[in-house]
Amino acid sequence: MLLHWLITIVVGGVIGWLASILMKTNKQMGIVLNVLIGIVGSWLGFWVFAILGFAAYGSIARLIARIAGACLLILILKALKVLR
Repeated sequence: MLLHWLITIVVGGVIGWLASILMKTNKQMGIVLNVLIGIVGSWLGFWVFAILGFAAYGSIARLIARIAGACLLILILKALKVLR
């Protein structure tokens, strides 16, 4: 159980970091925000992909869904003026 949470935090951090680089918000986001955006954005990405009728089978497709969801979350936070 502890290992599962540790993996979730590490993968969430990497996904959030990659999304922040793509969305040009890397300078203002710290590690905690990267982890949170990575975890919540991954969930959002899979949810949006499912609504659109896409299934993320395979490692590459899951990675794309996670990063797309995190980018979408950053875009939403920018629109709400939480991030600049």
